[in-house]
Amino acid sequence: MMETCEGPRASRRGFLLGLAATLAVGPTRLAFARTEGDARLVVVILRGALDGLYAVQAYGDPAFAGLRGVLALPEPGQENGLLDLGGRFGLHPAMPSLHGLYAANEALVLHAVAGNYRTRSHFDAQDLLESGAGQRMTSGWLNRALAAVPNPEQARMGLAVGLGLPLLLQGPTPVGAYAPPGLERPAPDLVYRVAALQAPDPVLGPAFAEGMRARGFVAETLGPPGAPDRDQLNFPRLAGSAARLLAAPDGPRVAAMELGGWDTHAGQANRLPPLLRSLDEGLGALKTGLGDAWAKTAVLVVTEFGRTVRPNGNNGTDHGTGGVAFVLGGAVAGGRVVADWPGLGGDGLLENRDLAPTQHLRGVAKGLLRDHLKLPEAAVMAAFPRSAEAPALRGMVRG
Repeated sequence: MMETCEGPRASRRGFLLGLAATLAVGPTRLAFARTEGDARLVVVILRGALDGLYAVQAYGDPAFAGLRGVLALPEPGQENGLLDLGGRFGLHPAMPSLHGLYAANEALVLHAVAGNYRTRSHFDAQDLLESGAGQRMTSGWLNRALAAVPNPEQARMGLAVGLGLPLLLQGPTPVGAYAPPGLERPAPDLVYRVAALQAPDPVLGPAFAEGMRARGFVAETLGPPGAPDRDQLNFPRLAGSAARLLAAPDGPRVAAMELGGWDTHAGQANRLPPLLRSLDEGLGALKTGLGDAWAKTAVLVVTEFGRTVRPNGNNGTDHGTGGVAFVLGGAVAGGRVVADWPGLGGDGLLENRDLAPTQHLRGVAKGLLRDHLKLPEAAVMAAFPRSAEAPALRGMVRG
């Protein structure tokens, strides 16, 4: 049975009309599309697999502290403790904006959630997450959903500005592309990984580090653990830009954003808080920038899979299954943790390593398409073919 834990209660407008747009800086991108009506939908993809049990800790589960070890934070009310989500669950203290939305009944936390896939490959899982199907497809579920919007000649035009368009918005709705100069610089997270691989080599390690310093990567990539990189710093700014465009009366109504860097196999307690803070600031910027349009907005935050319950030998976590998702916005009936909690003790873990998933990401997305964007059932099923095992989740939005 589903368990609910209660908590405390301009000048470019003409150009954007009828268009979709993508702005990219490194792996941080956002894409826009125009639909009919006033409802706004934003989808945020966290690439790399967020550890849901770190972002939203199940401190009320008797097995939690023993399994998580160094990754378990103090309980709510203690120094540097979790932000309370109504009992049993606590939000990481780096996310005060999201907690404020939860307290205002404008945010839902969905735990023990996963897609229909059981692969632990980032590439496979991200493709299946964005395609919305049980197999690889060349189109994304959000693009197929937009194909059903009335006045298709207006809704289907698109423009991608950046290094690429996420699969989520690829498909039958035509989308153009433009890549401004200066975006060829690799993502800081990629450089971090290469630097870490070369560091043990007595010749290549120092040479690589010096080359990166000469190119300005020292603060972003080779600095101390937990130092913010360019992607993290840009996400709140891009979210604010997205909000202002979505708020325009004749602007876009659907946006897709992504934030990378969540693959934390080592030093997770140092690496994740800055990312969570960046995400949190971006979500706050969305609300501020949308203004009155926030009341008509729903934001879906998802990642490709969760991570292992037990930390590894490097104080990180490895690829897992069940994780966490967030739905927030002025149109959201929030203030709840929605979880059919499987438990972490005994036989509760999947394959004795992962949080067992008990609800479907596809059902969450289907519920928003149906109840928030008001798309007909045929359009929802076209967006998510062969998904009868994941019925649309009800009760996420007001009215």
